Amino acid sequence: MRSSSEIKEIFMHLAERDERIRAILLQGSRANNKITPDALQDFDVLMIVDQMKCFLDDHQWTSIFGERVIWQLPDEMKSIGNNEKLNVAFHYLMQFKDGNRIDLTLFPKEKMKTDFVTDSLSLVWLDKDGLFSGIEPPSDKDYLIRKPVESEFLECCNEFWWVCTYISKGLRREEITYAKAMMEGPVRQMFMRMIAWYIGVETEFSVSFGNEGKMMKKYLDKESYSKILKTYPDYGIKNIWHSLFIMTSLFGKYAVHVSRKLQFNYNIAEQVNVEEWLHQQHESK
Repeated sequence: MRSSSEIKEIFMHLAERDERIRAILLQGSRANNKITPDALQDFDVLMIVDQMKCFLDDHQWTSIFGERVIWQLPDEMKSIGNNEKLNVAFHYLMQFKDGNRIDLTLFPKEKMKTDFVTDSLSLVWLDKDGLFSGIEPPSDKDYLIRKPVESEFLECCNEFWWVCTYISKGLRREEITYAKAMMEGPVRQMFMRMIAWYIGVETEFSVSFGNEGKMMKKYLDKESYSKILKTYPDYGIKNIWHSLFIMTSLFGKYAVHVSRKLQFNYNIAEQVNVEEWLHQQHESK
């Protein structure tokens, strides 16, 4: 596997030979000094370019980065993702045979003043025009858990408890795929949001939750983290019920805690009613 310095050297050499490349930034986890580097980290790289259309006319120029296993050009995909709005930037997602992955974003220099949004996790590799002369050192401030407002908290709680009833319906009908979709879709999303807020109030909203909660283990005790892992069941109906009850118990605990810490109202009747309903449905199976 090529080292990080070797990957950087490829970009620097490319920019030296191509005047259209005006700046290169390393972004994401590799720019975050709070994360211990490992070989599985992606290289999230942003290139500011002139004459961007020239790059897009023939994508084979990217072969300079190595031999690919697979790649994806999301901005050219029509049936997957949201392509209703034409993106200013263009993205190359590339997995290479040596194990490295590069997620490369091209951004047109002429759109810098109108469309560019600075990411706090940005480390300047190259800046030919001083575009980033005033940039702050990389930090994860854009990725910290955000304190919710009360309406957001209440809507999260309502969505969680409401869609839990869908899971019970699916389980009683033995519609496993439906029950699992509800559990791992809207219910899981609200569950993870509440865990993030719980960690947020305990850390004064000074830490990052990470994509899909991958950082939560650092901020929870072993018992709590173990219980959260038990909310991921297999396809057995009995096991899904068991995981659902662990999930509702944890959600209720965290929701009460967050509401007290942030001095929010919490519709405890909603929780009690749904928990009773779920147990009734379980016993009626």
